[in-house]
Amino acid sequence: MNLDSLTKLYVHELKDLYSAEKQLVEALPKMAQAANNKDLKKALRDHLAATKRQVTRLEKVLARTEFSPRGHKCEGMAGLIKEGASLLKEDSEPDVLDAGIIAAAQRVEHYEMAGYGVARTYAEKLGDYRAADLLQESLEEEAQADRLLSRIAERTVNFQAMV
Repeated sequence: MNLDSLTKLYVHELKDLYSAEKQLVEALPKMAQAANNKDLKKALRDHLAATKRQVTRLEKVLARTEFSPRGHKCEGMAGLIKEGASLLKEDSEPDVLDAGIIAAAQRVEHYEMAGYGVARTYAEKLGDYRAADLLQESLEEEAQADRLLSRIAERTVNFQAMV
């Protein structure tokens, strides 16, 4: 796609988010399975359900354009997932592994928040306020997941990893 307009750049961002979320649908169960802390496991499993809703929202937003969600791979998310997967292969103490999983998950959340913020702003500039509302909803879910991960890290996991 020739990126010669804000509309096409917006679609490019949407496709990137769609690819990122689809990759996460595959990666989150592995992270949850590797986690040891019950609150962390639950947070990752709950975020998997939110991620599936975000995929559906992105499909709705892209349906408002003339473009398919397919045909693009988010290389940034692929890199973040690869980095997180390598952590799971390390010989780690369970609590230290959980702290690392939280760090990897928060990198993912921040990456997604940046993408949703950009896409929402483009939707607003292009006058598609319904799409902007849907993208804002996903942005808020990502921020909520990030805050939950911080609470889990700060209240239990990081302390346990210090022992």
